[in-house]
Amino acid sequence: MELLITRHDKIGDFVVTLPLFKAIKEQYPNTKLTALVSRVNFDFAKTVDFIDDVILFDKNDLKTTLEKIKEKKFDAGISCYIDTTLGKLLFKSRIKKRVAPATKIAQLFFNKRVTQRRSQVLKTEWQYNLDLAKELFPDIKLEFSRPLLDIKTQKEKRVVFHPGFGGSSDGNLSLDDYINLARSISKSSYEIVFSFGPDDGKSKEYIENHLDFDAKLFDSKISLYEFTKYLASSYLFVSTSTGPMHLAGATNTKTLSFFGNTTFASAKRWATISDKENQNNFMLSSNYSREEYLKIEKRLKEIVNV
Repeated sequence: MELLITRHDKIGDFVVTLPLFKAIKEQYPNTKLTALVSRVNFDFAKTVDFIDDVILFDKNDLKTTLEKIKEKKFDAGISCYIDTTLGKLLFKSRIKKRVAPATKIAQLFFNKRVTQRRSQVLKTEWQYNLDLAKELFPDIKLEFSRPLLDIKTQKEKRVVFHPGFGGSSDGNLSLDDYINLARSISKSSYEIVFSFGPDDGKSKEYIENHLDFDAKLFDSKISLYEFTKYLASSYLFVSTSTGPMHLAGATNTKTLSFFGNTTFASAKRWATISDKENQNNFMLSSNYSREEYLKIEKRLKEIVNV
């Protein structure tokens, strides 16, 4: 089977589709899997060994995207997230079996619609994505080998704090409390690193100007794969619930993560794809209390044995 799997939005959203790819590839190895992804995930998707091919969802040149999809003559497609633009594109592509969640008006462009009611948050986002495989592979076991991304690297005594959020997360610590948190383990034997994405210039400047202990500033201008490898070699990753958190979780690195205090934004839906014992999840409101912060600090010290 030639199968197209689509997730054309942000980094974390793509990472939580990877269990779907991996379960199919491990149990149906003769299925050729192609990912349709946004530009931010294009090069990274090419490094994933259980994805055979990658097509760019180019919102500025959908004609070329359509031509590339048609060239592959896919037998079926699974779309984990849909909108009208994607729906029209896949309808025009003439893929015979087009699977998608039964949500939004865009579902009209798909002929195999799966009722999931993700808003009820009965499971995590990656589990909802994995469930879609049943529509094409009724006998598939909803499991895959761990870690999700098996990057061979040596663990180092490094704690990485990533204060940025790219506008996609509802719950996060203030920059001052990221500094406080890092300071609380600054006398430990762990290297302390603050990492920043391409849109985190102001956060980087603020933290750089307020540091009063030894810490490294890491401007992650390297590729997404190299950044993931860096996280895989780290002991702990501290961040809000955004793309880098999911990258760390995919490598089974320990995470200390902050989520919004609504069910939709919570860890119940957006938890990492890692062993439960490696997840340390906290729900935060925008006006979280000092007591809530101290619980996080206490847990951090427990993780690094300070």
